[in-house]
Amino acid sequence: MHHWFRRAVGSLLALALAGAGLTAAPAARAAAPDILPVAPLAANPYERGPAPTVAAIEASRGPFAIAQTTITAGSVTGFRGGTVYYPTSTAEGTFGAVAISPGYTATQSSVAWLGPRLASQGFVVVTIDTLSRYDQPASRGTQLLAALDHLTTASSVRTRIDRNRLAVMGHSMGGGGSLSAANTRPALQAAIPLTGWHTVKNWSSVRVPTLVVGAENDSIAPVSSHSEPFYTSLPATLDKAYLELNAASHSAPTSANVTIAKYSISWLKRFVDDDTRYEQFLCPAPRGTAIQEYRDTCPHS
Repeated sequence: MHHWFRRAVGSLLALALAGAGLTAAPAARAAAPDILPVAPLAANPYERGPAPTVAAIEASRGPFAIAQTTITAGSVTGFRGGTVYYPTSTAEGTFGAVAISPGYTATQSSVAWLGPRLASQGFVVVTIDTLSRYDQPASRGTQLLAALDHLTTASSVRTRIDRNRLAVMGHSMGGGGSLSAANTRPALQAAIPLTGWHTVKNWSSVRVPTLVVGAENDSIAPVSSHSEPFYTSLPATLDKAYLELNAASHSAPTSANVTIAKYSISWLKRFVDDDTRYEQFLCPAPRGTAIQEYRDTCPHS
């Protein structure tokens, strides 16, 4: 009778709980703390490609297969056409874009090596010809912006590009042009003047992360009157760096250069792609036989 009574009471209790919309939970479960698992933070949506290594950013080609297409001079206004290099797959999403200008009297062929080098690291790159080979830096800056506008709105690769992640580069007067472009359009994500030349020395109004590359033996745009004052005039609060190439001349950026490529890739990855995996190559300040001097503010994460 005793066991029957206990079973009957238990059955009645279960029916009562069910009637009230409740269920009996095990004691251990009831005592468990009310803590939900925390979801991991979302990965950076702009990261492209595998985790970087020194060998990877020094290599002549990165992990992305690339193709190229021509922008004919007659098909555009604002610049004289150019060559576009781009990753063939968009499986990882859209890419940032970079426009590159040659220097005084030069054509895009002088900076063409940077096209596939950067594109294979996960960027859409256009090397441009300027309206005139004799265009001054300010005009080259305007033309760089025109090239970016064409890339993002009218080019055959526009759907591959994130129009909010754009950068400018250039050699000599094209480098000066990249400073002008950055000053004109603060929404740019990065600027890289390569042995830049410009009559304007004060760039305190620039708000675009800028890597200034100078050459120790540059007699056309001596660092003492160009790259160094450019860098110094940039705001101290800005993400900026000054890389001086050891024993290099003004023309160093016009042929394949591991040091220029390595730190340009790192700068573009860090600021166009917000990819902090590349900070290791920028801060602490890099050293080596190819570098005469390096100054920076270190990226503000």
